[in-house]
Amino acid sequence: MIRTLANQYAEAYARQEQALSSKGDGRSSIHYPALFLFLGDKSAPAIGPVLDSCERKWDNAGGVMALHAAAEPTVKGQAEGGRERVIAMKLPAAAGRDPRTVRQDVYREFREDGGYLAGMNRSLRQLSNSIADYGRLYSSFDVIHLSIITRVDDPLNVLLPEIALLARAVLSQSFKSVQTDLYLLINEREQGDSFGYSSSVGLAFLRELDVMQLPEYTFRAPLLVTEDGLSIPVAHGPSPLFDLVYTLSDKNERGMSPVHGMDDNYEIIAHISLLKNRVRPAADAASGHGGYNNMTFKSGIRGSSGRQGYASAGFSAVRRPDKPIALAVLYHAFRGLASRMREAGEWSLRERQALLGLTPESLRERAAGLLPDEAGLEDMTGLMSHGRPSFGELKPLSLREAETLLFGDGGEAYFRGNFAEVSAARLAGADPGREWAAVLAAREQSTPPLTFYQLAEWTLEQGGGSVLQALRQHMAGLRAALASARGELEQLYAESVERQPFQRVPLLDKRTVRNFIHYLFTNVYGRKYEILRMERELELCRLYDAALERLHEESTAKVRAMEAIEAELRTAALEGIGRGSAAVDQNIMEYYRVVTEEVMNDIEARRGPGIFQSERFMGSMSELLRQDGPAVVSRLAEVCRRELLTAEPFTLPFEEELLRRANVAAAYENREIVSKEELFKQLYRSLEDEAMINVRLFEYTQEHRHEEKYFFGDSTSAFLRYAAAEDETTRVYRLGLVHEERRSGAEKLNLMGGFHLEDLLYYRNGKVYYETYVQNGYRLHGTDEESLPPLR
Repeated sequence: MIRTLANQYAEAYARQEQALSSKGDGRSSIHYPALFLFLGDKSAPAIGPVLDSCERKWDNAGGVMALHAAAEPTVKGQAEGGRERVIAMKLPAAAGRDPRTVRQDVYREFREDGGYLAGMNRSLRQLSNSIADYGRLYSSFDVIHLSIITRVDDPLNVLLPEIALLARAVLSQSFKSVQTDLYLLINEREQGDSFGYSSSVGLAFLRELDVMQLPEYTFRAPLLVTEDGLSIPVAHGPSPLFDLVYTLSDKNERGMSPVHGMDDNYEIIAHISLLKNRVRPAADAASGHGGYNNMTFKSGIRGSSGRQGYASAGFSAVRRPDKPIALAVLYHAFRGLASRMREAGEWSLRERQALLGLTPESLRERAAGLLPDEAGLEDMTGLMSHGRPSFGELKPLSLREAETLLFGDGGEAYFRGNFAEVSAARLAGADPGREWAAVLAAREQSTPPLTFYQLAEWTLEQGGGSVLQALRQHMAGLRAALASARGELEQLYAESVERQPFQRVPLLDKRTVRNFIHYLFTNVYGRKYEILRMERELELCRLYDAALERLHEESTAKVRAMEAIEAELRTAALEGIGRGSAAVDQNIMEYYRVVTEEVMNDIEARRGPGIFQSERFMGSMSELLRQDGPAVVSRLAEVCRRELLTAEPFTLPFEEELLRRANVAAAYENREIVSKEELFKQLYRSLEDEAMINVRLFEYTQEHRHEEKYFFGDSTSAFLRYAAAEDETTRVYRLGLVHEERRSGAEKLNLMGGFHLEDLLYYRNGKVYYETYVQNGYRLHGTDEESLPPLR
């Protein structure tokens, strides 16, 4: 639960930081409206990430709309004005059908049931009207960029030509031009037990797609449907169906799976869409930044034979690692609080005893307060004696015998009823734990605070400052004093009346007896009174002893709870580090230990010592721990978000932050200082390595490899100036820089094209399965296979 809370806090901080507007970063704008059409049930996972990426990157993404054409369409989120962000287009269901004929069956049902086309026409017109409402967001309404995204192994993409042409036909009624791109998602890792069939379906689609991209491709079908059910033909060609086709796999060209899997491909789709449709500020041309040119790229990926090639891309980003930083700050802030609690003010043993009422003087005073006033012993002289013995009869007796002769057990009974029982009742109401509670709670909020760390130490059984050990030593002294006092009392009781120093009055026997009685109650019962006081003090000490043991258990339980929380937060912090590149994630724990402590010290310097135990900050840690560990973490996360992560050290440009972090240990460990140039070289290589093209090819069969690479970030930053100059003399690819006023990081998009579908390793591997399934009676196409060209 603690790690879950920590990660939720860190993710929330990362989202906040990555939202460029929250950092004052300038976002790009798109020139023309953009529409994403997600085809098939398997494309659903891409919808949210693609739209979210556009929202982060595009200043005018509020009007971006999406369609989901599927058997079970997704309707997700809302655009500005409360309209649905994703509009559904219902298609025939593929699930539950015979896999041998599913693509053919879907295609036949779509053609035979006019309800699907009618519904699609309504959805597209609804969407076209919605886009028109956002005209104010765009520089021009002449063109719309339509991006179609589908999984190659989704049976519903058998309807791709119909859906693409219908969308284009409806949109053409509102826009002068519809530029259509296709993004193919190849998920090689999730084929599982159905890898043979899935590869066959994917290859069947690729075979159909190859036809759609031929220069002589034509298509005609009655796709437009009026409200009266009348059909209007739509024609295409001869020309390729799509302007460009991008193939994006979850394995890169080295055959390795990228760290972020398909998520990088979703980022690629959003970045390519921006690159092709971006409003280029005048500053771009003035600065000489190379911009993307679609015609140049298409020309570059056309082979010597004139055959149009396919494209792919790779994406990487170097950003301040916000989530690991937030987790590291949470952990170090907790350690800082725990350290302050441990190192709170020094208390002498005498001061500790005084606070808890455990000095010998206060214990004696408290015990004395339990007994009725000693002057009450005078009242015992009024006790009725048994008969009227003469002094002569008392004289040879011991004091005990004389008391018995005079009063029987009346004296003992009176003392017991008026002193012993009263004091016992008063003692029964004593509750040291309750008495300490208010004092300790107040002290916890004082400056310096008294915390359970100190209390755990104070209540140890052994130790120079242990109040428990001192109390037990005092109890040992009390027991010795009691034993001595009881022995002296017995000795006194055994002495004869004749030897006692009280006043005798000659010839006045009764006066002499009264003087003896006064002596008896004053001296003998005075000693009994003192013994009773010591007994009550010892009993009171036992109560304090038990209370100190409970206090020790409670305090050490809180200490252990703090240690457990610290361990959980450390684990969460360490797990969050290392998922990025080595250059980006280095020294996070070391650097932010120093930064967090400096920020906490600065807060204390400005607001006074003890600020962290105030109600605005953590309040009572004991009370939070009584709730549970997650309550502590939730409160600390709030403090970190509000007070620590908003401090100046957390607003540095990412290059400066990385450079400081890279050199955090240099001063005290004599490590070699990392120069800015060396750091930039690491970042540059990291961006290039992680932006590897997300498709696996047989490179030796590729006719022509055309590459273009684009940085997204602040072109005035030192790092991007370095990146633009790197390999300048040996560069064989086109380099562009998309300027965005940002401090949070840099991104890289690598474009590559010129290959053909048969160059894909996926195509080569799937060909064997495809041929086998076809030979075994599987109908993998909507139309007759004979109408398709041979496999390449």
